[in-house]
Amino acid sequence: MSPSTLQTRLYTLRSNKLFELFVVSIILLSALVIGVKTYSMPSGLISFIGFLDIGITIFFLIEISIRFAGDPAKSRFFLNGWNIFDTIIVVVSLIPIEDSELALVGRLIRIFRVLRMISVVPELRILLNSLLKALPQLGYVLMLMFIIFYIYAAVGTTFFASINSALWGDIAISMLTLFRVMTFEDWTDVMYEVMETYGYAWAYFLSFIFLTTFAFLNMVIGIVVNVMENENAAERLADGEPSMTDLRNELTEIKALLEQRSS
Repeated sequence: MSPSTLQTRLYTLRSNKLFELFVVSIILLSALVIGVKTYSMPSGLISFIGFLDIGITIFFLIEISIRFAGDPAKSRFFLNGWNIFDTIIVVVSLIPIEDSELALVGRLIRIFRVLRMISVVPELRILLNSLLKALPQLGYVLMLMFIIFYIYAAVGTTFFASINSALWGDIAISMLTLFRVMTFEDWTDVMYEVMETYGYAWAYFLSFIFLTTFAFLNMVIGIVVNVMENENAAERLADGEPSMTDLRNELTEIKALLEQRSS
C-alpha cells in the first residue's frame, strides 16, 4: 500500500462520523473510570480499572496517530492549539508516574482527558471559540456591572451597616451580599431585614436586581449568541456552503431574469 493511499484511508477514517462517535464514547468511558476511582473498591476491581485505564490511554495514542498520519498538511498539524493539547494529554498519560511523587499530576492529566471532547466534537469547538471571542465585549459589560455593584455596595454600607454589619459592614462585604441578592440566594431575607428599618428599601433591591440579573444577563446572552452566529456562518463558509448574502444575490438575479422574460 502506497503512503498516499494509506493517508487517504486514514483521513477518511478520522472524518468518519462513526469513528468520531466511537472516540467520544471512549472519552466518556475515560470520564467514568476517573469517577469510579474516587470510590472504595475491592482489589480485583481496582486492578481491572487500572488495565482499562491503560487500554484507554493506548487507544488515545492510536487515535492521535491516526489523526496525524491522515492529515494532508502534517507540517501544520501542531499549529492547531487543540492538536497540541491532545498530544500533550496523551504523551503525559503514557508516563508511568502512578507510584511516584508525581502521581497527583498523573491523575490531574487523566481528568483533563475529558476536555478532549471539545477537540473531537466540532460543535463544542464552535461554542468555546464563540465564548473566547466574546470575552472582549463581555469585558466592557462586566466593567459596567462592577460600577453598578460598587455604587449599590457603597449605598448599602452607608445606610445598612448599622442593621447587620455581617452583611453590610464594609464595601467588600456589601458586594458579596449583593452578589447573593443577584443570584436570588435567600435575597428576600436580606431585603425584609432592611425593610424593618427602611420601609422603602425594596426599591433599592428591586432596582439592583433589574439592572444586574435581567438587563446585564440579557446583554451577556445577546453578545454570546451574536458571536456564535458569526462563528457558525464562518464555519459554513469554510465548508463551502453559501452565505445568506450569496443567497439573496442569487434570488435577486433570478428575479431580474424572470422580469426580463416576462417583459
